[in-house]
Amino acid sequence: MGFIWSLIIGGILGWLASLIVGKDIPGGIIGNIIAGFIGAWLGSSLLGDWGPEIGDFFIIPALIGAIVLIFIVSLIMRAVRK
Repeated sequence: MGFIWSLIIGGILGWLASLIVGKDIPGGIIGNIIAGFIGAWLGSSLLGDWGPEIGDFFIIPALIGAIVLIFIVSLIMRAVRK
């Protein structure tokens, strides 16, 4: 059950980050889950483990990491389209 909970929290974090940035991540729900997981890793690596924790995710660093990830992916996707 812990793995399913992590997938749900990762998806929600990716979805919230895409709403904040205003760009959609490619891949729909799967892309949001991946962005949430990678964003959580990136945010925890850069900012440390602090703030509220839900489903083994520290929410604030994970959200900031997912926002940075989606912003970088959107810049790369825009450059590839040109």
